[in-house]
Amino acid sequence: MNTLLKGKKIVLMGVVNKASIAWGCALALQNCGATIVYTYQNDRVKKQLDKLITEEDITVQCDVSSDAEIEQAFNEIHEKVGNIDGVVHSIAFARKEELEGELTEASREGYGIAQDVSAFSFIAVCREARKIMNEGGSISTMTYVGSSRAVNNYNVMGLAKASLESAVRYLAVDLAKQDIRVNAVSAGAIKTLASSGIKGFRNLLDEAIERTPSGKQVTTEEVGKAVAFLMSDLSTGLTGDVIYVDKGTHLS
Repeated sequence: MNTLLKGKKIVLMGVVNKASIAWGCALALQNCGATIVYTYQNDRVKKQLDKLITEEDITVQCDVSSDAEIEQAFNEIHEKVGNIDGVVHSIAFARKEELEGELTEASREGYGIAQDVSAFSFIAVCREARKIMNEGGSISTMTYVGSSRAVNNYNVMGLAKASLESAVRYLAVDLAKQDIRVNAVSAGAIKTLASSGIKGFRNLLDEAIERTPSGKQVTTEEVGKAVAFLMSDLSTGLTGDVIYVDKGTHLS
C-alpha cells in the first residue's frame, strides 16, 4: 500500500460485482490508502457488494434515477464521514433492446432512460457532492470511445456518453469556483455486466484488442490506477478532460 490518497475520503458509485470497472477503481483507491464510501442501487446489488467488501466498509444506498435519493445519500454520507475529497461515478445503463441494430430503431423511452441514468445522473451527483466536498476535491466519471465514433450496436449509449463528456466540460467550469476538478476516463472495451448487454460485444472486444499497439486488453485495475491519479493531488492541473485508458485503441 502507498500513501497517495491517505486521509482522503472517496465516494465510489457503481460496484456491481468483481468484474465491474468500479471494482478495479476500488482496488486502486484502497492500495493508495483512501477511505472509500460505497454506494449501491438496491438490496440486490448490496448483496453482491457485500461479497467483496468487509463489514467495516461504509455503504450507502443511492439509486441515481431519483434526485431525492441522491440528495439523501450524500446527506447520509456527510453524517457518516463528514466532508469528502472525491467522487467516482461509474454508472451507466441502457435497455438491452436499444443496444442492437440501427439507431433509427431506438425508442424515445429507451433513449431517455440511457440519457437519464448514464449522463444526467452525473450532473445530479455533482450537484449534491459539491455541497460536502472539500476545496481541491476531484470528481471523475467513466466514458467510452463510442461517444465520438460510431460503434456497432452501441447506439443510444454512444449518444449518452457524448452527453456525459459535454457535461464534464460544463461542470468543470461550474465547480472550479470551489476548486473542484471534474474529469472523465475513457476506458477501453472490458467485459463487464453492462457491456455484456451489447449485441456482438465479443467481436467488439476482439477488435479492440487487435487495434491496441501492444495487442493486449486493458484491465479494470489499469483503469482504476488512472482514477486514483485523478483523485490525488498529482492531478491538480487537470479539469474538463477526457483521459483515454484503453492501451491506445483510440489511436487507430
